[in-house]
Amino acid sequence: MKIKTAIVFETSTDVPYKDSKPIKIVEADLQPPEKGEVLIKIKAAGLCHSDLSVVNGKRGRVLPIALGHEASGVVEVIGEGVENFEVGDHVVCTFVPSCDECEYCLNGRPALCQLGNKAGQEGTLISGKKKITYNGQEIAHHSGISAFSSHAVVSEKSIIKISKDIPFEVAAVSGCAIITGVGAALNSAKIAVGSKVGIIGLGGVGLSALLGSQVANAGEIVAIDINDTKLGIATDLGADKAFNITNEAHQKELEEQYTGKLDYAFETAGSNIAFESIYKLLKPGGTIVTTGLPDAKAQLNIPYLNLTFEEKNIKGSYIGSSVTKRDIPLYLSLYKKGKLPMNKLISDIINFEDINEGFDLLGMGTAKRIIVNMDL
Repeated sequence: MKIKTAIVFETSTDVPYKDSKPIKIVEADLQPPEKGEVLIKIKAAGLCHSDLSVVNGKRGRVLPIALGHEASGVVEVIGEGVENFEVGDHVVCTFVPSCDECEYCLNGRPALCQLGNKAGQEGTLISGKKKITYNGQEIAHHSGISAFSSHAVVSEKSIIKISKDIPFEVAAVSGCAIITGVGAALNSAKIAVGSKVGIIGLGGVGLSALLGSQVANAGEIVAIDINDTKLGIATDLGADKAFNITNEAHQKELEEQYTGKLDYAFETAGSNIAFESIYKLLKPGGTIVTTGLPDAKAQLNIPYLNLTFEEKNIKGSYIGSSVTKRDIPLYLSLYKKGKLPMNKLISDIINFEDINEGFDLLGMGTAKRIIVNMDL
């Protein structure tokens, strides 16, 4: 079938993207679903810095690639052998499918599924196949999904069935920002009630970690960023204190009040400087969790003796250490009960044709989550 899809043929740092248009919306061919696959109509898709890092080349991916990994939609066609989904089901896409057979999947750590991550690196579905062609050329899939498309064929292992009363925009956010940030707070850190929590980097994941810290009943939440707009957003979402790390007065106050005081720290900016800055605030026995995806050559410089002598804990968290089949429905149920207001993460809803402008807005650092409504 013919679909509209957003393809990156070459990486570009030529901003603004609304002028250079590195993301091309084209009509491409999509093969029908085969065994274990489904065809979904994409309804909403979120813009994430992981997408932007593909566009600007900071994160290497197979090119050309049909972009997008955070999405929700409706099942339209079922492939052979698919038993857990029906036509008309509403679903959320997950950007690392789990094979359900490797040691990580069998031990409750599907985020580390090596087959799923290998497929993501190679630009295929978990089956190893590519389903999109353009002018006879195979197009790589972004994280097995290619969410910025009118339709997508995905593995049944890349989607989670959800309640039909969840708005598609909210459902889309749950597939990346929420699962990563809330999961980091609840699964990776396992925040104890009443704890002091610090978060540096207030993008979609950092703000989601803030919401997750509230779900865990943290006693105090400290938000840190370089952008005053993001600090205002964090305060609106419930942060108790907000500090601009580039402001000398803020930095002095932060160090005086919180050095050695945080039970948990979250670095979500993908910056070694940010990591080292908040690490200093961690108390003995405290835990720092990073969800960031820095430059591959980035190195950390932290006091080695301090790490041992104070028994600090450093944890990486990919997809929030989540079991997506369990966690996405759980988080959406908390949303419906008013306990996880993930709708407040959405600042802008744009149409498909404005996707390049959307990434300009994302790059400015003042927006929260930007959602492409595929029906606009």
